[in-house]
Amino acid sequence: MYRHGPDPPPTGPNRHHPPNRHHPAARHHPANASASEPARGHPRSPMLTHDRRSRLTALAFLTPLVAYLAAFYAYPLYRNLDLSLRDYTVRSFVAGDAPFSGWDNFSSVLNDPTFAPAMRHTMVFTFVSIAVQYAAGLALAVFFNHHFRLAPTLRALFLVPWLLPLIVSASTWSWMFNSESGVVNHALHLAGVAPAGWLTSPHWALTSVIIANIWIGIPFNLVILHSGLQNIPTELYEAAALDGANAWQQFRRITFPLLRPVSAITLLLGLVYTLKVFDLIWIMTKGGPGDSSSTLATWSYQLGFGTLLPKFGPGAAVGDILIVIALAFGLLHIRVQRRQEA
Repeated sequence: MYRHGPDPPPTGPNRHHPPNRHHPAARHHPANASASEPARGHPRSPMLTHDRRSRLTALAFLTPLVAYLAAFYAYPLYRNLDLSLRDYTVRSFVAGDAPFSGWDNFSSVLNDPTFAPAMRHTMVFTFVSIAVQYAAGLALAVFFNHHFRLAPTLRALFLVPWLLPLIVSASTWSWMFNSESGVVNHALHLAGVAPAGWLTSPHWALTSVIIANIWIGIPFNLVILHSGLQNIPTELYEAAALDGANAWQQFRRITFPLLRPVSAITLLLGLVYTLKVFDLIWIMTKGGPGDSSSTLATWSYQLGFGTLLPKFGPGAAVGDILIVIALAFGLLHIRVQRRQEA
């Protein structure tokens, strides 16, 4: 007898269990198909599309930077390291078949009698230059931080040494330090002081290039330190003045401590720049007389390009030593900065 109407609910022990989807008859059930197969034809989420566009935009901006760093930093460093680890001659440099020599170039550089004077001159030139540049730049920055009518004009004039082409500055100082017709010896003669052989005496050649380099680097320190002073709240100075602090106490307790992060990066940049100074020394003294003003930078150039039989490997090894020194100071700066922030 046939029954009309809906089927009664299942009874018995299996009444709470869904039908077996693995059963052949249940595979084609509409509910099982919708649960087992992903939905098709639904539009993509706007959030996913936005994230994808953001990633593509970031890659588009990042690609030129990566290409620039690879072409002008990574590859030259690789080539310099390759030069220092091979025995290159003029023929092998052109042919590209220089034999591998390992650390022989570094050994010959470290045992060369020129290495010790060049290293000493580099350290003296670097640390004296950045110390005087920083002290003078800080003094001028504090001076120009007091607002007066001619402050912008005078500050702009102090930027002239930094803006001039280095060959112009070096040539000007060479003329000023000329032993016969230089204005420095002429001024000493008028003051009753015996003239000096600034560029021809082994005792004065290094001093001459240090003075010129200090003159060139002071504007850089002035600009950076003056920018740092602008970020110090004036309320601190007003409160210190109310407490009776004089100008020196305000500088020692407020200005100098709050300028410490700016000072650190200024000294680091000055160190890296001064370590690699070549053109100024080469134009003024060419590292002479003898080796009295030779630094690692000028010695590297002399080894690689200063003779008819260039020594590319030792010259590149000296360049690697300069890179290691600069890198060591950079890592030291990062470590000190992290310790201060901790």
